Formats: sequence, structure tokens, C-alpha cells
Amino acid sequence: MPVLYDRLLKLKEMFNSKFGSTPKFYVRAPGRVNIIGEHIDYCGYSVLPMAVEQDMLIAVEPVKTHTLQLANTNPLYPDFSTSANNICIDKTKPLWHNYFLCGFKGIQEHFGLSKLTGMNCLVDGNIPPGSGLSSSSALVCCAGLVTLTVLGMSLSKVELAEICAKSERYIGTEGGGMDQSISFLAEEGTAKLIEFSPLRATDVKLPSGAVFVIANSCVEMNKAATSHFNIRVMECRLAAKVLAKHKGLQWDKVLRLEEVQTQLGISLEEMLLVTEDALHAEPYSREEICRCLGISLEELCTQILSPNTQDELTFKLYQRAKHVYSEAARVLQFKQVCEEAPDNAVQLLGELMNQSHRSCRDMYECSCPELDQLVDICRKFGAKGSRLTGAGWGGCTVSIVPADVLPSFLTNVREAFYQRNSSSLALQKHSLFATKPGGGALVFLEA
Repeated sequence: MPVLYDRLLKLKEMFNSKFGSTPKFYVRAPGRVNIIGEHIDYCGYSVLPMAVEQDMLIAVEPVKTHTLQLANTNPLYPDFSTSANNICIDKTKPLWHNYFLCGFKGIQEHFGLSKLTGMNCLVDGNIPPGSGLSSSSALVCCAGLVTLTVLGMSLSKVELAEICAKSERYIGTEGGGMDQSISFLAEEGTAKLIEFSPLRATDVKLPSGAVFVIANSCVEMNKAATSHFNIRVMECRLAAKVLAKHKGLQWDKVLRLEEVQTQLGISLEEMLLVTEDALHAEPYSREEICRCLGISLEELCTQILSPNTQDELTFKLYQRAKHVYSEAARVLQFKQVCEEAPDNAVQLLGELMNQSHRSCRDMYECSCPELDQLVDICRKFGAKGSRLTGAGWGGCTVSIVPADVLPSFLTNVREAFYQRNSSSLALQKHSLFATKPGGGALVFLEA
């Protein structure tokens, strides 16, 4: 905590020089690393993340005007000011302040408030942006907790997580809620199995003989600015509908792959067999999807496809469903190994992480050459398992490394990956680090 205290004091000083006053309170929300369970939260399946020590911190002073003034300690992010009673979020531009506005608006709408007090806020983040460690969701959660505190209202952590997950969609990201859930529900010293509908978190004790190491590929990926993410969400939705129709279910009501499994009352392994039987590996055209579902092209475009997937001509349904059902099974296997703690637990967990990366790379196609190279290097120098984490298409890898080889692992990976070009050297300090499960979002009254 001494590092956090130093940051709070520095933030207080900067706030004073920016706004000429003292913050009344501070809010912290952590980033996260998803150990296993990629791209399945929005399909209704459980995931296994932990909070990292990196976080978003906001110094806050409520003011009597109705103006929201936002500033950032990073000069790359310009100041922003708007009326607290007229929040407009521009989906076309994923600017930093829009993520704050998502959290603010989520709380405002939850309580049905029209007249809101203004505030001065100074934001400080040490989660590398675009790294897949959830800096944007941490900012949404931080802003939600800031707004709740200013209003003097209270909500449970679960309610806060659900509101913030929903409100991030104002910016056009169709996420599933993992990032916001772990940001609020995290506890120091334990990873969490996060389940949805209803939202709940269960402790997962990680093996003591291993360390989780995060390595940044230094390729930034902006979830909201790219259509990749939202196309995958839609491919999973279409796969769920085609599978449901194939099995004689009420397909038009089905939105998620998990619903198909639940309605059929079968195991994940059996769902994989259904996927093999019902879907083909070649991409589906829009016309073929319409034939499968017995609907017109107009119905597909107006009732199923989202605005940002209207222009897609083909969809890979088999690959996406296969990834989701196999990854959901890996999450449950990972939790089971942690609970049973056999002698070869680290080896078994590593194998599950390696299978996850293969599936993300080949079936979900959300990796990139730099991530694949980094994963190979991590395995070469002693990681028992390594995989991309976060949305992918850039960002970070997470590796499980036996504690006794950690020093040599860090040295060798730094040399093999980061020292090969000067552009990643600048990022190196934040690019490779061992992490342990951190705590969740907090309000501080004093610095």
C-alpha cells in the first residue's frame, strides 16, 4: 500500500494545482487479468480472472454548479468539461472521457435522476492502455463508484458491477460483464470464478508453487474502435440461433450459446458434438443464415444484426461455437485442478492455458503474430502455459511460471522479445511483470 499512498498524495497535489482546491475523496478500481475463459462471458459462461495491482485512481470534489470537469494526469488525454445533466456519449470516438461518462450515466439512469451535482475529477491510471488488462472498464467502474459516492447513495458490489457492465455499452462495446465484475468483486490473494445470471463470484485458490506473469505484446488494441470484437459477439449469437433451430428450440428467443446448452440439458462435451453435427466449417453467407432460420434478408438485418455488423457478408459460426464450448469446459477443469491440487497441478493448468491459446488463435482468430511469438518465447523459457488474455488482437499474454525459474524467465523473455526493437524498449518497464491477485474497488476519504 505505500506505493498507492504516494500516488494519492501526488494526485492531491496535482488536483490542487489544477482546480485550486482539495479533493473530498478518492476512488480506486483495479484492472484485471483473465487467467482462462476468453470471449465466453458474453455467451453466458463462467470466467476465471483476478484483479491486478495496476488501477485507475480518481480524486473527486463535488461542486455546486452542474458542470462535470474531467482532467487526466497523463498529458496525452485532454481535459473535458460538460453539463452533468446532459451527458452525450459519442460512440464513433472512443475518447478517454467517454468511459468516465459511461459510468456516470449508468448510475444516473439507474436511479432515474435528472438534476445531478457537478464535480471536479482528476484521473490517474497505471494500467497500460490497449493492453487487454481492462483499463477502459476500470475507468467505467471508477466513475460509477465516484458518482454513487457523490450522490450519497449505496448499492451492493454485484449491483454496481451489473450497472457498469450495462453502461459500457453506451460506447458500443458488447462485452459480457467479466471486467466490471472482477473490478468490484476481487479480493486480495484469490482469483475468482465469475458466474453470470445471477452474477456471483467464488474464490479459486491458485497453486502456491507458481507465479502468473503478464507480458505486453506492445500492440495496442482498442475494443470499441474495432469491429472485430462486435463481429465475434454477433457470430456467437448467430451460431446460437442456428444451433437452437437445428435442435427444434424456440430459436428467435435465444441470444447466447449457453442458453442452447441449458435448454437441451446436456454437457459441454455433448454440445461440442452437436456443434460438429449441426454447423459446417465454411463461412456462412447472409443468405445461408436466412435459409437456416427461415427468415428474409431484411429480417436478418433489422431484427438480428447490430448496426456495426450490418455490412458483414460472411460469418464463421462453427469455429466460434467450438471455441466457446471448449473454452467454457477448460474454465471448469481449471477450477477443478485448483481445488484438487494434485502434485502436477502447475503442469495441468499450463496445458489448459496452452489449449486456450490455440483455440483463441485458430478457432476464434483473435490473436496476432506478436502475441503468438510472445507466447512461444514464454513457453521456451520456462512457462508451463501461456496464452493471450483480454480481447486479443494485441495486448498481453499471461503465463504460469514455476516460482523457482521466475528470475531467469524474466531475464530471458526481456532479452528475446523486448530488446529486439527500440519501440518496445520504452514500454518495457510496464511490459513484463509477475502479479498476484489484488483487491477490488474502494473509496478513500483521506490522502
